[in-house]
Amino acid sequence: MSIDYLALDEELDKEEYLICEYTVKSDLDIETAGKRIAEEESTGTWTRPTTLSEDIFESYGAKVTKAEGNRTRIGYPVIDFSGDIGGIPQILSIVAGNLFGLDSLDGVRLVDVEIPPKILKRYPGPQKGLKGLRQILDRPEKPLVGTIVKPKIGLPPKEFAEYVYEAGKGGLTNSKDDETLVDQDFCPLEERVSAVSEKLDLLEEEDHKMIHAHNISTSAHEILEAADLALENGARQLMLDVLTVGFSGLQALAEDPSIKVPIHVHRAMHAAITKDPEHGISMPVIAKLVRMAGGDALHTGTYGTGKMHADISEELESKEALLGDMHGLKRMMPVASGGLHPGLIPELMGKSGNDVQIQAGGGVAGHPEGVGAGAKALSQSVDASFEGVPLDEFKKDHPELKKALEKWS
Repeated sequence: MSIDYLALDEELDKEEYLICEYTVKSDLDIETAGKRIAEEESTGTWTRPTTLSEDIFESYGAKVTKAEGNRTRIGYPVIDFSGDIGGIPQILSIVAGNLFGLDSLDGVRLVDVEIPPKILKRYPGPQKGLKGLRQILDRPEKPLVGTIVKPKIGLPPKEFAEYVYEAGKGGLTNSKDDETLVDQDFCPLEERVSAVSEKLDLLEEEDHKMIHAHNISTSAHEILEAADLALENGARQLMLDVLTVGFSGLQALAEDPSIKVPIHVHRAMHAAITKDPEHGISMPVIAKLVRMAGGDALHTGTYGTGKMHADISEELESKEALLGDMHGLKRMMPVASGGLHPGLIPELMGKSGNDVQIQAGGGVAGHPEGVGAGAKALSQSVDASFEGVPLDEFKKDHPELKKALEKWS
């Protein structure tokens, strides 16, 4: 029997294969390294099993379709992912499973994945997405402008809600819990949602539309219960830490017909997986899986302008993973967050474009005149950048922006 894990890219029917691209660091030549990955993640093992027939291999074996430099492309047959049970956990077990531990490979990084319609059709995709968020907030062209309530933890519900109200009065369209806040005793979820909802109602009466994303990240068997609790108390948006909860938790929310509000997806813990350029999984891959599973907005980075480590090319690819064609799935809203302040907005928007939700925590709460002034300064910076007016010119008639620029050069 001839077992050959090699096949030309053009020979594969792209409708019948999920195709992954990996970079590899190894003493092996790239073709052999690719074959080791294909074997490990499909029909092979460290030796030739007597139970592996040619029929099994031809039907289920992965194929190395390209091997050049330090990159290899591997196609996995769609049938390897079939069945009603499995989902994204099973997909990841195949395309990002044991291969990272292979002793013959010093580093492996999953840099891209092409998912065919036969697999995508099993997943909900965004229910609101970018367009839906713009409609909810009646903001058809400008970036969404938001804040994260600071400090991350410690504020009781009443003070927390007042922060949201002041931010809305300052012109922000969005606010959110931080990733570390869920249902702690000092700020219980039920009380927090109720208090924030009252303030959002007040803002609406004052003719300003705003939504707040409430973090319901919890155990898988409790996620729908937490969502129900938030919705019963007036939540207009839910938030999930997708990598700590799991993609299946996100999918459960997106597929539940009772959940009609958008889902904001935080990527807490992602750098443990994405930061090493020679090992792990790239953020664009995570972005595609979040879009499949039903997220409406996802943190993708600040394109080198904020406090977090950034590979700008990868962040642009993540943006494209949310906004580009994906066999009919709705587009998602990219979220830029992490160390932003008004002075960074022109550079950020030059890279992100207008389809972005700009989110600043300290860059709002740290304003010398407080949250309301910080919100105004951030909104003014976005307005100036949208209109193409330099901040040094715009600040002359906007004292909040002027003070923010004096504090954060």
